[in-house]
Amino acid sequence: MLSGAKSSLRTRDTHESLSPTTEDYSVLKERSTAKNVKSLLFSSPGQIWRSRVSWRIAAAVFMTILLVQTLVLYFGTLPAYKDRLLKDLRESGRGAIASIIDTSVSINEVPFSEDQVKRLIYTTNVSGLSIYTYETDYLSTFGARPTQNVGQLQDTSFTIFDEEAANYVTVLNPGDLKRPYYVVMRMNSQEVLDEISTYIQDTIWVMLTMSLFVTTVLMIALGRWLLEPVLFMRRNLLAAFQNPEQPNIPDSPFDKRDEIGGAIDLANKLILQNADNLTRIKSAAEDKIHKLAYYDTLTGLPNRTLFVQTLSERARQKSDGTADRFAVVTIDLDHFKDINDSMGHNVGDAILRSVAKRLRAAMPESAVVSRSGEDEYAIMMPLSSSINTSRDVAEKVLHVIRSEPFKVFNEAFQVRASIGVSTFPDDAVDPDQVLKNADIALNRAKEEGRDAIKEYSEDFDRAVQQRFQMLRDLRDAMEHEQLQLYYQPQLDLRTGKVIGAEALLRWWKPDNSKQGGTFISPGEFIPVAEQSGLIVPIGEWVMKTACTMAKSWHDEHDLKDLRIAINVSGAQFTQSDICGFTQRIINEVGINPERVELEVTESIFMDDIGHTIQTLQNLHAIGVELAIDDFGTGYSSLSYLRQFPIDRLKIDQSFIRNALNDQDDASIAKTIIALGRALNLSVIAEGVETIEHEKFLQSEGCDEVQGFRYSRPIPAEDFLEFVKSYNGDLKSFG
Repeated sequence: MLSGAKSSLRTRDTHESLSPTTEDYSVLKERSTAKNVKSLLFSSPGQIWRSRVSWRIAAAVFMTILLVQTLVLYFGTLPAYKDRLLKDLRESGRGAIASIIDTSVSINEVPFSEDQVKRLIYTTNVSGLSIYTYETDYLSTFGARPTQNVGQLQDTSFTIFDEEAANYVTVLNPGDLKRPYYVVMRMNSQEVLDEISTYIQDTIWVMLTMSLFVTTVLMIALGRWLLEPVLFMRRNLLAAFQNPEQPNIPDSPFDKRDEIGGAIDLANKLILQNADNLTRIKSAAEDKIHKLAYYDTLTGLPNRTLFVQTLSERARQKSDGTADRFAVVTIDLDHFKDINDSMGHNVGDAILRSVAKRLRAAMPESAVVSRSGEDEYAIMMPLSSSINTSRDVAEKVLHVIRSEPFKVFNEAFQVRASIGVSTFPDDAVDPDQVLKNADIALNRAKEEGRDAIKEYSEDFDRAVQQRFQMLRDLRDAMEHEQLQLYYQPQLDLRTGKVIGAEALLRWWKPDNSKQGGTFISPGEFIPVAEQSGLIVPIGEWVMKTACTMAKSWHDEHDLKDLRIAINVSGAQFTQSDICGFTQRIINEVGINPERVELEVTESIFMDDIGHTIQTLQNLHAIGVELAIDDFGTGYSSLSYLRQFPIDRLKIDQSFIRNALNDQDDASIAKTIIALGRALNLSVIAEGVETIEHEKFLQSEGCDEVQGFRYSRPIPAEDFLEFVKSYNGDLKSFG
């Protein structure tokens, strides 16, 4: 019954109200009552005495009753009892003395003999007495003399009770004796003290017995009407605390019409209501967690985790040892970041939802469409006779995306996509590997221009592996100092003077060949370094090494006017603190910042104009010179170019190399030179290989040159030798 109730609660719609129904209460009550109701109904009253509260109440009641009885004893019954005993003692002494008075003697004579008094003292509690006349004249004293003043004789209430000495002194007046005498009587009160002590002891036992009896009766009543209900409710609350979803609580055996019984019944209902709510909330939370773990919150599509799990399930072999063939297609929306940056994320999110909706509608129910990344999707679709190749699936996907623009907020957006395709089990038998192969094909499609479909090929995987191996080797090269700097001279085209050198990175990789190693082309390892972010520490090493070398040329070889040109990668410019690092290197090396030139490619400038302008201004404030490398190959805006605090434009070598044969390249070179002159910027041309190139640049007014006509990039010691041996005549290069 428990499992059935739990199942019914779990399968309810998570969006329905959390208020429990009467049906739910009955299920929970039946479940919780079955085991314990009988034992609780007939629980022993002794359980009350195991309660700390019960003992506190009992102690309070007992002590209160005992205190009241003690106060009554010491302020009420005990003084009255003592007075009565003393009166009886006085009366016995009065009667004894009155019986021996001789009525025949004169009132000025002692009314009894000494023998009579001795016999009186011997046979009664009287231990001494003093006799006075009616006029309070002293007559005689017998035995222990009582202590009193003559003025106290007529005080009928005068008594002295010395409990420590066990003596009682009182006055008998003529009215007490029926004779005209005053007798001060001293009596032994030990019997009175003994009786008082016995009375106190007996009273205390009675008080204790009554206190225990009243406390017991009161506790039985309180236990039945108060403590037992409270303990019952406590047990229920404790059971609910230990197992809030399935509290094992019985029905209340107490009358629901009184306050306590009504409170217990209400508490039980709240416990059951809480249990029902917790069950509902837990079920809803589990559904929510499942959705968060396996579904994309923006599009509602399965996420990459669920997609991979589904791939694994579909890849399992059937009972006949075969498995379904299916296509895995990965999709990346081209330049989606531009939409987010220009239109805002709300537009981007709307497009992502629209793409998901369109893909899901276009694919059959057997296909799994998922969102695997920010702007990436993945599709798994079983291949059949109608669609029997993965490329067919990819072409259908591409058509769906291209078919019509996506309309968002009355704007139309034409979205393009790059697609990678892999097939199970043709390209791999491991589901994860199939997805990985599709991703590899997708990356190749993006590298080759985007908006295309690429099917997986083992060559792609080998290229990826080679790239990873290149990255590992490049890290080793940094660690083992295999990287070197070569320097290519830069010359003033008007004077022929060597004015600087461009520091160029080279990698000599040792191997087991006869040469002991080989140079790795910068065109191979620089892109890998840029993609991995390794270009940042490499670039910092280049700057420090080049500045250190230039400083040595300035100080040791008197080449103070020599400029060192250093290439700065896009990652250095955007991801690192290029300004802070440059300032630190200049301070450490001690080089004049005017002798340092940083070359940044044109395309980097246009990524973030605001950041570019601020960074260039900060670098310019340091004092270094700034040059735009490969100028003419990017998309510079002249309006922005005027805001850049640059010193030099560098014409890309592709324009110089073809300037003599290609009129367009020649026009571009001429335009850049003219632009530099108009903006008051120096212009340097790289790739000068022949005297014809040199003459062309001279005729156009170019300022500086570098290229193979003068020197290839050479090691530092060879560069120094080149500078020392060069005579300053451009014609000497032949």
